[in-house]
Amino acid sequence: MNKMVNGVLVAMTDEEIATINTEADSIKPDTARAKRNALLSASDSMALADRITDGWRVYRQALRDLPAQSGFPDVALPTPPS
Repeated sequence: MNKMVNGVLVAMTDEEIATINTEADSIKPDTARAKRNALLSASDSMALADRITDGWRVYRQALRDLPAQSGFPDVALPTPPS
């Protein structure tokens, strides 16, 4: 994953990625929409026009489609691309 620092795209450290994942995992199940939003926000840098791949496009669309799924909020989260 990457982040913007002073207008420059830089790689996130393993520690920063672990922090994002821990924060997303700590969100209570009754706030599934907030967890989905956190995952979308964490992957925003991968959605830049010159960086986005089909894998990231499909992943982000799957996150956006979660609330429309039957059984929401008790649905499986999509797996981010590697």
